[in-house]
Amino acid sequence: MKKNKTSLLDKFKKEIRFYQAVIRDPRTPKLSKVLLGLAIGYALSPIDLIPDFIPVLGYADDLVIVPALVFIAVKLIPKEIMREHKAAKCDDKNEYR
Repeated sequence: MKKNKTSLLDKFKKEIRFYQAVIRDPRTPKLSKVLLGLAIGYALSPIDLIPDFIPVLGYADDLVIVPALVFIAVKLIPKEIMREHKAAKCDDKNEYR
């Protein structure tokens, strides 16, 4: 179980680094940068649309809003930029193979 959590955490860290590189790219659309910033801010914010102490619904908004913002932001980033950064990560550390 611990090994599974560690590998999941490692994958999450790699994805964060990947998206940080994509966001730093000046060719990335500003709207994508804003949406990703909103997703991160909402995930870290103590203020929610539905308070977390309400069973099920409290966490459901986090599980819907944050992935939706990330999904939209990623769809707006040109595929060429995504491929370029993914190839660079593969070459550097063999992280995405």
